[in-house]
Amino acid sequence: MVFSSSIFMFFFLPLVIIGYYLLKENYRIYFLMLASLFFYAWGEPKYILIMLLSITINYTFGMLIHKNYVHKTSAKILLIMGVASNLGILFYFKYFNFSINTVNRVFNTNFALGNIVMPIGISFFTFQSMSYVIDLYRQKVNVQKNPAKLAFYISFFPQLIAGPIVRYIDIEEQIYKRTESIEKFISGVQRFVIGLAKKVIIANNMGYVTDLVFANPALENTTATAWLGIICYAFQIYFDFSGYSDMAIGLGRMFGFEFLENFNYPYISKTITEFWRRWHISLSSWFRDYVYIPLGGNRKGNVYANLFFVFVLTGFWHGANFQFLAWGLWHGFFLIIERLFDSREVHNKKSIPLRYIVTMLIVLAGWVFFRAPGLRYALKYLGIMFGLVSSENVGFTIWYYLSPKVFFILSMAAITATPVLKLALNVLKIHNMLAVKCMVSVLTFILLFVCIVFVTASSYNPFIYFRF
Repeated sequence: MVFSSSIFMFFFLPLVIIGYYLLKENYRIYFLMLASLFFYAWGEPKYILIMLLSITINYTFGMLIHKNYVHKTSAKILLIMGVASNLGILFYFKYFNFSINTVNRVFNTNFALGNIVMPIGISFFTFQSMSYVIDLYRQKVNVQKNPAKLAFYISFFPQLIAGPIVRYIDIEEQIYKRTESIEKFISGVQRFVIGLAKKVIIANNMGYVTDLVFANPALENTTATAWLGIICYAFQIYFDFSGYSDMAIGLGRMFGFEFLENFNYPYISKTITEFWRRWHISLSSWFRDYVYIPLGGNRKGNVYANLFFVFVLTGFWHGANFQFLAWGLWHGFFLIIERLFDSREVHNKKSIPLRYIVTMLIVLAGWVFFRAPGLRYALKYLGIMFGLVSSENVGFTIWYYLSPKVFFILSMAAITATPVLKLALNVLKIHNMLAVKCMVSVLTFILLFVCIVFVTASSYNPFIYFRF
């Protein structure tokens, strides 16, 4: 079930909201847990068994680690077994066929591939589950003895399929006690509508242009068309993913929950390091706290090797494909370069425009690896972008793709990808809070109406990060 679908907005969500607020407070978590399992089972019922297996594994190892706190060696062995169990499920569904394919290519063997379909959102709920058992071992959270409440944490539908990755430590207290109010509910609706608009108005339209450009053989694009295609993709993936995160945060607020932010205007970054502080914050902070720091971080071992390893994992987390590995290594390489050449001169205010341009060039070039259908295609596409390769048999110029509608949405995307509108709204709030509230309410209603028109008129278009 997709947040931007009619079935979700007009049936599932209203029924869940009504049911939730009609029930007594003690039963609301259990109701949300059942609704979330139903939500996950909607598309492919058999994969609910994988979700239930994940819940059972993490509940069991959580209880075992809790009972063996005093026996450090035993607790550590149980932690390793728990993490290995989670990674084993993830490996089988996401990386097994990739591994077999790689072995066949390298050693010229002919091992059979499995008939495996990856359960949607498995990377997200697996990382959430591991954060629980790891933090339990570190004694940062209390054991959850109620299996239904742990099932709720792992399966809660707003962030289940495409993040943000919500850690148990951030939601533990809210499972038992949270603030539910009309103000928070309205705030949640507004945030949901903003996310919906990002998806159906900006991301989907940018995706349409991107798909047209990347459907061409790489060499059949002009340099201008190649730049248009990747710029549209940069906006598509940002507004698609941040839109989903906004919708998840908004849905959480409707039920009294507060999730941490997952994006903070990444396209205003002046370094790759800053980009990763602003992009997919829940993933980058997860790898920082559970991989980078345990490896030694900045203090122990080889910091460059640690960064390299983390970005290998970051690439592969996104998919079992060498393109994603190349994308991770691309970002890891420039992070290492920035750390090697860090100096006061680099952070001089006069160099800000140049640093911004260089950072965006690196990010855009990286998105080519992420979007291209293969590594060879990506390299040819980059060659066209930077004028290193000549185009052949060009079918359409940039003006075929850059219609007035596309130009308008591109302009809107460029503006809303910066905090300009947010800053303007904050200024207005200082002068007349009541007027601004009324204005925001009216604009939210209008935006919702426009989004509904787009939803009913468009075909099925899942979020990009569903496949991760």
